[in-house]
Amino acid sequence: MALEACGSCLSWLLIPLALWSIVVNILLYFPSGKAPDAAGSQLPNYVWYFEGICFSGGMILLLAVALVTLECSVFYRCCRSESCNKTYRSFLSIVLALLGAAFSGYSCIVFTLGLIQGPFCNSPGGWDYIFKDTAGGYLRDYSAWSRCTEPANMVEWHIILLSVLVALSGLQVIICFLKVAAELKRTLCGTYSVFVQ
Repeated sequence: MALEACGSCLSWLLIPLALWSIVVNILLYFPSGKAPDAAGSQLPNYVWYFEGICFSGGMILLLAVALVTLECSVFYRCCRSESCNKTYRSFLSIVLALLGAAFSGYSCIVFTLGLIQGPFCNSPGGWDYIFKDTAGGYLRDYSAWSRCTEPANMVEWHIILLSVLVALSGLQVIICFLKVAAELKRTLCGTYSVFVQ
């Protein structure tokens, strides 16, 4: 019952999460809060995939607006029967929520891989992903962080921002699946009939 009642608020929750994903992804373009040198050649490769801006940002924002629009009572009537119209809107909501789960799930995977790979920074051996062979072990080895000499505090910046993006996209996945469950329950368990009588 609580899931069904909260079904409409789930779509609204996606909007701030998408906006935060865009903001945090933009911060990745400024290592340690400063503009990168050499026209971005010192930025990590995952920054150029635009997951936080496109997938868990813009696409989720568009899907959330579409879901909120579907929940409005003034939505275009596609059928003569009210039951048919509600079922059709519920079906569209399920499809959009599944798309949202796919977009944010993809972003979550790429952000996690970026977190495991480690930051792109300058070390005594030059610019490289110096933690790529540690399989994420550098996250617990604080003494190794000093190997990144430039930009300053790059490891902390990298870990904090990517962890926030993993959390945001993970929450989006959960909310999208809760939305699917709410719509399926509403459609199949009696709030409105699946069959037009």
